[in-house]
Amino acid sequence: MTANIALLLWLLFATVYDFRQRRVPNWLVLAGAAVALAALALGMQPFGIVWTQALLGAGAGFGFLLLFYAFGLMGAGDVKFAGALGLWVGLTALAPIWIVASLLAGAHGALWYVLQRWPLFPRLALILSGPTSEANGSATPRRARFIPYAAYLAMATAAWMVWGRQS
Repeated sequence: MTANIALLLWLLFATVYDFRQRRVPNWLVLAGAAVALAALALGMQPFGIVWTQALLGAGAGFGFLLLFYAFGLMGAGDVKFAGALGLWVGLTALAPIWIVASLLAGAHGALWYVLQRWPLFPRLALILSGPTSEANGSATPRRARFIPYAAYLAMATAAWMVWGRQS
């Protein structure tokens, strides 16, 4: 039960941080990975997966999303977060989590696109696009990352924890 709470807190921090900053810091990814490894080592893994499943999940989560990063479609924090998430849920659970997260991210992108072209609610499009580089105190412009994919991965994982494991 303690590992479930630790995972939910990590998912919550990642969701809030990614929505507010559009990035996932290394310390947050490393903290989640360290607690996942500790839960595995202590036999407190909340989903009953073993080392092999966890390492395969981490490799698949990192490796698959690394392709998107290589093409400039995703931030490095999202890729690292997916790798750490794979340590928690293993390879089997990653597919439904990815599907749900991708649907949420697609809805985010579609809503942003529509709101950007709809003159009645321009501030909603700004909210969905995330902070600007000036708001972060940066003089150099950053590449726009308006979809917080790690947050959607975290939300899909929390939903999977509640509904996905019951079958």
